[in-house]
Amino acid sequence: MPTDDLARFCCQNTDCPQHGQRGRGNLSVCSHFGKGRHRLLYCKACKARFSEFKGTPLFNSKLPHDKVLAILEHLAEGCGVRQTARLVGVNKDTVTRLALLAGEHARATHDELVAFSPRYPRSPVR
Repeated sequence: MPTDDLARFCCQNTDCPQHGQRGRGNLSVCSHFGKGRHRLLYCKACKARFSEFKGTPLFNSKLPHDKVLAILEHLAEGCGVRQTARLVGVNKDTVTRLALLAGEHARATHDELVAFSPRYPRSPVR
């Protein structure tokens, strides 16, 4: 990923004054790590370093990211936990764990987006 996409990210340090605020220009790539050469991000405001995947279901995953994405895609298509585990070749507990992580991430994303959406008056009920 190019460095110009850093506006999508925010500082993950809860003690940072810019925690959770995207597009502030406070993040830079300070290093790469792991087999996948993942980016290590640096916050200029609080001096914290964190993985680009922190706060997502991909963070600390021992599975390859394409396998995690396959699991989440199967679940999104309506496959059950056991069926997804069988199709992707993982344990059903792994599918459940990733589904819970993805749900938490989706809730946080929803709450962030709703907080910034304009309020419209409710239309009358017919």
